[in-house]
Amino acid sequence: MRLTVLGSAASYPGAGRACAGHLVQHGGTSVLLDCGNGVISNLGRVIDPTHLAALFVSHGHIDHFADVYALQSALRYAPTGPMPPLPLHLPAGLFGRMQAVLGGHAADELANAFQVHEFEAGRSVEVGPLRVTPRRVEHAGEAYALVAEAEGRSMCYTSDTKPGEAVLEAARGADLLLAEATMPPEYAGRAPHMTPAEAAMLARDAGAGTLVLTHLWPTVDRQRARAEAADIFDGQVAVADEMDTFDID
Repeated sequence: MRLTVLGSAASYPGAGRACAGHLVQHGGTSVLLDCGNGVISNLGRVIDPTHLAALFVSHGHIDHFADVYALQSALRYAPTGPMPPLPLHLPAGLFGRMQAVLGGHAADELANAFQVHEFEAGRSVEVGPLRVTPRRVEHAGEAYALVAEAEGRSMCYTSDTKPGEAVLEAARGADLLLAEATMPPEYAGRAPHMTPAEAAMLARDAGAGTLVLTHLWPTVDRQRARAEAADIFDGQVAVADEMDTFDID
């Protein structure tokens, strides 16, 4: 499997960055995990957005799905004509909320662009050679970590979550743990997110192979974040940057 970081920022993107979005590819199949502000622009640097096999949206915060509307335009107005509906996997009720901000025709266009499937926690979805499993985690509202597997290798994307048993179970044994590290230490516990140190403790306790920190506030010192994590987790630690790639093999 190959992971390409399309967006590493939390809530709003700093200059040159995008919000949550991660491309997973294996055996010619491309799956997008979250689709936040600016993600479709970066996706186009890797593949034609109309070549996606599926999109998974982890939860209902807009920095994780804002570019669904841009992707809809790419699908419905492709040069060769409207593309077949793209499988879209997401929490129950979220697609209706996405439509609610649109008018009648635009809401219909959104519905025609996607084949909607609502998550069942723990139930895997097969997309070509990839298997993606949503695992419920603790955040504001219904939120899921997404575990991608292929040929005996695994990657866990925590999405947004506070530390706890739920995300630990999702992350256990992951070859690569893509963990949110939103909160600087001085804000620890203020919101249902993790600090870099908490992400590192999760990687250590889960027995992960590699830790990649993502979903950082634009004002966070990324070198400091990596150092804080490396003090706790003995494995490889990286801070996600837009267009970084990681091979999981």
